[in-house]
Amino acid sequence: MKVAVLSGGVGGARFVRGLVDVVDPEGVTVVGNVGDDLEILGLHVSPDLDSILYTLAGLGDEERGWGRADETWNALDTVERLGGSSWFRLGDRDLGLHLVRTEALRAGEPLSAVTAELARRAGLAVRLLPATDDELRTWIETPAGTFPFQVWFVERGHRDEVDAVRYEGASAARPAPGVIEAIESADVILFAPSNPYVSIGPILAVRELEEAIRGRRVPAVAVSPLIGGRAVKGPADRMLARMAGGTTPAHVASCYGDLIDVLVVDEADAHDLENLAVRPVVAKTLMSDGDARRRLAETVLAA
Repeated sequence: MKVAVLSGGVGGARFVRGLVDVVDPEGVTVVGNVGDDLEILGLHVSPDLDSILYTLAGLGDEERGWGRADETWNALDTVERLGGSSWFRLGDRDLGLHLVRTEALRAGEPLSAVTAELARRAGLAVRLLPATDDELRTWIETPAGTFPFQVWFVERGHRDEVDAVRYEGASAARPAPGVIEAIESADVILFAPSNPYVSIGPILAVRELEEAIRGRRVPAVAVSPLIGGRAVKGPADRMLARMAGGTTPAHVASCYGDLIDVLVVDEADAHDLENLAVRPVVAKTLMSDGDARRRLAETVLAA
C-alpha cells in the first residue's frame, strides 16, 4: 500500500509512528509543514520536519513532546549569558542537526535533498519531504499585531487570539520534488491530526499540491486534532472557535472543504456530528502509547 500523509509536528509525528507499525514504511511518504521554519542564531531550523524525523528514529523526547531525548543545554546557557537570543530552545544534540542542515543549504542544496539525507542517516524507511523547497512562512495576525509563527507560538506563548493566518511566499511556492508524484500514486491520502491552520494549512497553501489532492481518485481521510472539542496540546481549539465559529467535527471538516472524504473523530465527539459534510468515523484518537497509535492508524486505513 502506498500512503501519502500531510503532517505537522508533534501530533502528526506520533500518528505517522503508529502508521509505520501497520503498513510497510517504504510505501509511506510524509509531506511535512515548513511554514514554521525559521532562522535563529544563524541556523535554519525546520521544527515540524525535525519532530517527524526524531519521532520516527526513536530520538524524540516523548515527555516534552519536542526536541531530542536526553538533551542538554550548555550551548544555549552560554548564548544567554552572552546576551544572545535564547527564547527558542535549541538543545546541544539538536544543534548538530541544524548545523549540518544550514551548511548544506548554504552550499546550494535544496531543503528536500538535505531532508532526505538526514532521514537516511537517521535510519528512516519512510520518505520524508518538505511541502516545498521554496521559502514559505506562516504569519499570525492578532489584535496585538502580526507575528512570524514561532514568535507568536514560542516567544509569546500563543497567548494572543488569532484573527487570521497568512502564508507568505505561498503564491510562488512550488511543490518539492517527489511531492506530487507521492500524492498521485497514493492508494490513500491522510491528513494527520495536526492544527488545520498552522500545520496543514501551509502545506495546502502550495497551489499545485492542493490541486493534486483536489483531483485525487483515491480516498482522503483526515483525523481531527480535537477530543471533546478541545486540543490535546496547543491552540487549535481556540483558533477554530474564533475563526471557524466552533470546535465541532463540522468546524474541523470545514477547514478542508472538498479535499477530504472522511473525518475520523474521537468518541467524545460522536454526539456532535450534525452538519458534517463528509463521512464520520468514530474512534479513540488519543495516542497515549504505541498500542493506541497503532489502533488509530488501523482505523484510519480501514476508513
